[in-house]
Parts: sequence; structure tokens; C-alpha cells
Amino acid sequence: MAFINLAQLIVSIVLVLLILVQVREGGSGLFGAAQNTLRTRRGMERTLFQFTIVLIAIFLLISIFSVRFA
Repeated sequence: MAFINLAQLIVSIVLVLLILVQVREGGSGLFGAAQNTLRTRRGMERTLFQFTIVLIAIFLLISIFSVRFA
């Protein structure tokens, strides 16, 4: 069970870092303001976005697994 907790901790830290890296430049505020313009993700930005979605799914599965077998 300690392995599951450690895996969840590592995934959550990586997930937070990925989300912070994806914050768009410009704007005011601490991490930037939301932009009203619509644009597509390309290259590395798209890869990071897709990897973030995969990590969210992994985090959810680990969370469900740890609650189920606790």
C-alpha cells in the first residue's frame, strides 16, 4: 500500500508541475490571465497537454485503486 501512496504523490507532483509549465505567457496576475483568443496547440505544447490528460487519468485510477483496496 505504501507503493500506491508513493506513486500517487509522484504523479500529483508531476501533474502540478506540468500544469504550471503550460500557463500561457502574458497577462496580469500571478500566473497570467486567461486569454479570450482561440488558438490551437502545436508541437511541444500539444504534447504536454496530452501528457497532462494521461497523467490525470493515471492519478484518478491510482486514487480509485487506493480507496478500493484500503
